[in-house]
Amino acid sequence: MAAEFIYTCYKLARFYPPDRTVLENISLSFYPGAKIGVLGSNGSGKSSLLKIMAGLDDEFTGEARLTP
Repeated sequence: MAAEFIYTCYKLARFYPPDRTVLENISLSFYPGAKIGVLGSNGSGKSSLLKIMAGLDDEFTGEARLTP
């Protein structure tokens, strides 16, 4: 039996005007109980990714889905 993902992001992208790309073509999936870390330099999109995952930012392209 295959484990189900509890959260999936597919081809996420986040842009800030006028031409700042912070996330591009990000695809992630998490299993129940997974422990994750988000590492990157200043301005690399860590907070943007977490805001999308938390449902606090809806101005992105791609798919972000929490599985009930």
